[in-house]
Amino acid sequence: MRAMIFAAGLGTRLKPLTDTMPKALLPLAGKTLLQWQIERLQAAGISDIVVNIHHLGEQIIDYLLQNDGFGCRVQISDERDALLETGGGLLKAASLLGENEPVLVCNVDILSNIDLPRLIAAHKADDLATVVVSNRETQRYLLFSGEGALRGWMNRKTGEYRPASAATKDLVPMAFSGMQIVSPEFFAELRKTKEEKGEKFSLIDTYLSIVTRQAGTVRAYVPQYYRMMDVGKIEQLDEAERFAEELY
Repeated sequence: MRAMIFAAGLGTRLKPLTDTMPKALLPLAGKTLLQWQIERLQAAGISDIVVNIHHLGEQIIDYLLQNDGFGCRVQISDERDALLETGGGLLKAASLLGENEPVLVCNVDILSNIDLPRLIAAHKADDLATVVVSNRETQRYLLFSGEGALRGWMNRKTGEYRPASAATKDLVPMAFSGMQIVSPEFFAELRKTKEEKGEKFSLIDTYLSIVTRQAGTVRAYVPQYYRMMDVGKIEQLDEAERFAEELY
């Protein structure tokens, strides 16, 4: 299995720190966010990794070269010309990832205690994707059937549902946790979304396209005893430091 780390974000909520460094290189408990992610993937047996870059991306390139990829084969998907969001970013990296084995995809700024080998074992080859979700309070939810198959999306604040028919069904709302495993066939679905949306689109767009067309199964994975933290705001950094020290 290969992996992709989304590290191209602007990190606007972490200004002024991200005025001079990309969010991926933010130091936390003695390591950068990027190092935490690479080492966790490596510990789970994944050593072939793609990292996408945009804001101050040359710093990430230099950092990985200076540290020899932390013992992994790390390739760069360069989005410095245009930030493509998660779906467009994954599709752009397809040639680096190959399309003959599953890919674990994660955000550089989300720390968690997830058991990666257990997640990898849970992914079914017949499913297009396995998405990590949790039962926590948020504004936007993925909606699943009782059997764990994705059926829609909702915004609790605005009352929007996608597809609209999801509002009439008895579905289970779960919060997306920024990690998923996608099967090789998922890349064809990304290309269909690109035809509809253009080069810039989210993974959620592709998930909901699959649901609407009934093109395959996107399945929920709910980790046991799950703890996670999105390192997204500058006022959270002290808490994030303690969180990293506890987990790792």
